[in-house]
Amino acid sequence: MPSPALALLALFTLTTSSFALTSESQPTKDNQLSEEEQKAGWQLLFNGHDHTGWKCNNGKPVQTPIENSSLLPYKSGGYIVIHEKQFGDFVFKCDVRWEAADCNSGIFFRIEDPENPVHTGFEVQVMSGTKTGKHQLGAIYDIAASTKNAGKPTGEWNAVEITCHGSKIDVVVNGTKVCSIDCNDFDRPGLCPDGSKHKYHLDNKPRAVKDFARKGYLGFQDHGQKVWYKNVKVLELD
Repeated sequence: MPSPALALLALFTLTTSSFALTSESQPTKDNQLSEEEQKAGWQLLFNGHDHTGWKCNNGKPVQTPIENSSLLPYKSGGYIVIHEKQFGDFVFKCDVRWEAADCNSGIFFRIEDPENPVHTGFEVQVMSGTKTGKHQLGAIYDIAASTKNAGKPTGEWNAVEITCHGSKIDVVVNGTKVCSIDCNDFDRPGLCPDGSKHKYHLDNKPRAVKDFARKGYLGFQDHGQKVWYKNVKVLELD
């Protein structure tokens, strides 16, 4: 028979192990801020239940119901589902998944004119597949190519993080930095620093990316497939 001290030690070990297992097995709740995030000043932009704070870029209410506690831009009634508040310098996070093998969507930010989001804002590409390029997952669309495709297989959730601080923009996918630019390097209208052309125009004239607004709306694009977004949050920077 073990001594009382050994028996007590065994009971303590079993109890603490069970507690640790229980704690580790508890899933993180979606569409909520952790205590640490609240203290740091993060803002939860999507509550997981309804479209509070969101509308279509044409000003109309979002028509697509919330599905599985996620926002769906698909058939929303507008080209982009945007948040009502504008942001300048920030860290933005969201989780995104798709099921179509030819998925095409985008995360827009610093949109100056909601009625013309394509040419007055930035877009981080959301795309299925394993390629890299200016139109692949994590790229700053038509401006800077992704250096690595860090996406997970179709059907799985991907974590996207976008940091805007002044002229600098960084994109992280599933913990890996995949794209980074300094807008001040794009000082020629219609051209990237390497001389290649980009599509951005305003008033029928090519734009210099350096002149894009440093504050604007953010949102998610409907490009013809169902794409789910959740855990949408932002931390504004000084």
